[in-house]
Amino acid sequence: MGETVYTSVRRVSDNFSFEQYTGNDESLNRLIYIADTNRPGLELTGYFDKTQLKRIVILGEKETAYIRTMSVEAQRRSFEFLTSEETPAIIITKGNDCPKVLKEIAQRKNFPVFLSKVPTTRMIVNLSAFLDEELAESKSLHGCLLSIYGKGVLLTGESGMGKSEIALELIKRGHLLVADDRVDCYRVHNKIFGKSPDLLKEMLEIRGIGIINVSRMFGVSSVLPKTEVDFEIRLETWHSDENYDRVGIEEKIHENILGIDIPKIVVPVREGRSMAVIIESAVTNFLLGERGLDSAKEFERRVLDYIESNRITMEGQKG
Repeated sequence: MGETVYTSVRRVSDNFSFEQYTGNDESLNRLIYIADTNRPGLELTGYFDKTQLKRIVILGEKETAYIRTMSVEAQRRSFEFLTSEETPAIIITKGNDCPKVLKEIAQRKNFPVFLSKVPTTRMIVNLSAFLDEELAESKSLHGCLLSIYGKGVLLTGESGMGKSEIALELIKRGHLLVADDRVDCYRVHNKIFGKSPDLLKEMLEIRGIGIINVSRMFGVSSVLPKTEVDFEIRLETWHSDENYDRVGIEEKIHENILGIDIPKIVVPVREGRSMAVIIESAVTNFLLGERGLDSAKEFERRVLDYIESNRITMEGQKG
């Protein structure tokens, strides 16, 4: 089993700039393990069975309106439960006030309660999206990630294949750098995203020159903080005795990253080949394939039509 993934209430608070109503700085160290949120309905009526306590609790307009109808004893019972050690925090949305009973209990427990003017539905969507990324399963890969024609292209290969030099040429041709040398990949639902570690962000290592800052050299529009990984191009040293795919009708190959199959091709590298142009062409062909235009199948169909035409001609001559 992999390591348990978690984040903290502090990360959420810093990202959304909530107003912290209760709890001190130490209360922000509470951990979050689940991306889902909880809008307590049954819990406010006193039914606590099967509640997932590890979710952030959201109190919207409906919840706060119902709380105003509850007795102090009922509120105390529900809020004592909802502010358990396992619950990360409570967020009160749409500018609603914090109930006095909740404030009293939260202050006694040093439990974080936040206030926000954001509508409840929007808060849940934004918070869930943020936590999906924070808690996503991740993996670091050796390679270079770029956005080429709007597609996230992962360049992989053995060290010394010239991935960074090829990336530099592609950047000069108007494409965008996401990560060089190490790509941190993470899965959100059924998609793989990649980004650069903070230490290497916007940096590119070119042998003989050293580290260059791409955003300073080519402008801030030459880099992206992250992108979905759509396509992998594996660079390999050219071997004359290797049987490379020349037509493209062979069985398609994929690279499995965190349980998701990413389309992949292998491109041989040798002197004299314009690798930037070849990679642009590979991505263009990939884009055409997504639209149902397969050049290899079109060529195969032409060959079969040619063979059939010759067969008919030969039979006609025999007749």
